[in-house]
Amino acid sequence: MIRIHKEGRTIVFLATIILLGINILAALFLNIIIFYTISFGSFVIMVLILRFFRIPVRRFVKDDSLIIAPADGKVVAIERTFLDEFLKEERIQVSIFMSVHNVHANYYPINGKVVYYKYHPGKYLLARHPKSSTLNERSSVGIANEKTTILVRQIAGYVARRVKCYAVQGKVASQGEELGFIKFGSRVDLFLPTDAKILVKLDEMTMGGVTPIAAYN
Repeated sequence: MIRIHKEGRTIVFLATIILLGINILAALFLNIIIFYTISFGSFVIMVLILRFFRIPVRRFVKDDSLIIAPADGKVVAIERTFLDEFLKEERIQVSIFMSVHNVHANYYPINGKVVYYKYHPGKYLLARHPKSSTLNERSSVGIANEKTTILVRQIAGYVARRVKCYAVQGKVASQGEELGFIKFGSRVDLFLPTDAKILVKLDEMTMGGVTPIAAYN
């Protein structure tokens, strides 16, 4: 069963009305070949829009010993880095690139409390670009529990210029609960403790709320 995300419902409604109107006009005033061409093109566009805003029903992993993927996509970076905001210490960065074909909802990777939130205006470099993590428009969310504190960073990309973050500082975060949504392909970075056991490899595909990214030491 597929649901349409709330961020896409208005877009789906408007696209349906516009494409339906175009097809009615084409049926009334254009020849049959052009009408069929327009109808086929409208069908393809509608499928792409529905596919982009889809939210499939899935069984989320609930495990306090694991840090779960916050997004669908491909692991494009696993490296040590210095996190210069919030924690201000060395961390392991795991980056997940979301293409236009991925589900674009983001999820809390652990249970805990939202102890930090900050929106950063910025540029719109390609999300695969290494500097996009610190130069692009982004939202940073710090989550803490009795075992660890991590940072999740939603990053807008060249096309994705709409980052939606539902985190509220001071609120409880539940593993698998929706953290936000990024429109039209982008990236999510996880900043984990240096002693965390990483369970994914470069180029591995992840499923948000399901794929284990790391285990606590």
